[in-house]
Amino acid sequence: MKKLITSIFLLAISSNFAQEQAQGNLSQNEEKMEWFKDAKLGIFIHWGLYAVNGIDESWSFFNGYISHKDYLKQTKGFTAKKYDPTAWVDLIKKSGAKYSVITSKHHDGFALWDTKFGDFNAVKGASSKKDVLTPFVSELRKNNLKVGIYYSLPDWSYADYTHFTRDSMRYKIADEPKRWDKFLKYYQGQLKELSDTYNPDLYWFDGDWEHSSEEWQAPKVRQMLLDRNPNTILNSRLNDQGDYATPEQGMPITRPENKFWELCLTMNDSWGYQKNDHNYKTTDQIIGTFADVISNGGNLLLDIGPKGDGTIPEEQVAILEGLGRWTNKHKEAIYGTRSGIPKEHFYGPTTLSKDQTILYLFVKGNPGGEVVLRGLKNNINRIWVVGEGTKLSHQVIGKVYWSHYPGIKYIKLPEHVLDENMTVIAVLLDGKVDLYREDGAVIESN
Repeated sequence: MKKLITSIFLLAISSNFAQEQAQGNLSQNEEKMEWFKDAKLGIFIHWGLYAVNGIDESWSFFNGYISHKDYLKQTKGFTAKKYDPTAWVDLIKKSGAKYSVITSKHHDGFALWDTKFGDFNAVKGASSKKDVLTPFVSELRKNNLKVGIYYSLPDWSYADYTHFTRDSMRYKIADEPKRWDKFLKYYQGQLKELSDTYNPDLYWFDGDWEHSSEEWQAPKVRQMLLDRNPNTILNSRLNDQGDYATPEQGMPITRPENKFWELCLTMNDSWGYQKNDHNYKTTDQIIGTFADVISNGGNLLLDIGPKGDGTIPEEQVAILEGLGRWTNKHKEAIYGTRSGIPKEHFYGPTTLSKDQTILYLFVKGNPGGEVVLRGLKNNINRIWVVGEGTKLSHQVIGKVYWSHYPGIKYIKLPEHVLDENMTVIAVLLDGKVDLYREDGAVIESN
């Protein structure tokens, strides 16, 4: 009996220790994700050989639209002769972004830095004849912007990688394990270079679908990167080893389950520069999507595609400048906020201050003089127009003495305070936001 009690006691201690350790790991993860949660906006940069002829990055030869040999001819046109990393970072900072992610190497295997693993890079294998990654990372650091590095796990140009084109595989791992081991040393060696040289705040992996976590040795890679920097963040595309989800192009209709997520969005229909793609989203549309994203607790990673000479297309510059005007004006409602209230309460995007005492309402277009807020139990202490300061008044209707239904609040919004893109209203509450989520009430006596 004593042995049984002792065993139960030891088991309980072990269980408590495991729980405390798990809570500690969770707490550590929450802490390292804090800057990401606060940042809200990042700029994605797809830059590589594909910018020369304006064709699909890597996929153009993988899918057979162009031969691999012809794809590689673009190395002659990748000059980066007008590349100005200082101007790039100035524009990124002006947009309101707090971090940037750049394609250090896409699926085609062309590297932007002076890697010691092979010659297919911007220094040894293209007309640029220079490392174009290092100066960009240096400028981000100088401007206190977080550094994100995109890295493709597959390398379709590497002779000892399994896949080559959609209709052609070089080998199967089971048949030639030594060849696969050679590739593992190659890609993990490049990652170690990136880790040691740049110490990124964030790794943006891609292409994990071609192999399993075990085949990629994903847990080993994650640990290698965390050993260098325990606070570095990994996206969801290292199989099961990521810290946050990365939906792309399509705005999630319902709030993602993952606590941390990021929508990757192009300005037109292309990731890299394509001179024939003029289907650009308007600044209004991008701001609208951004507001929807942060309302649902996510970040927006907005993409640009520089040309082969290093210049950024005028249309993309204009969008970033327009976005920057709006983010700078409304920064209090964007950065450091948390996801807003359910859409039944306000027909538009919302965010909340971290202490949940200020509710921000994002108003699209001209609402005709007033906006409606439903089911808010709190009393309102003050309402103002963000970035402009005008104090607003409100009216409560439908609140009666015999029901705890809080009524409907109508906020008066004169036309002269409307923003040219999207107006934001701050509602200061008398405590943490408290919402009425019931069906209503029926008169039982009157």
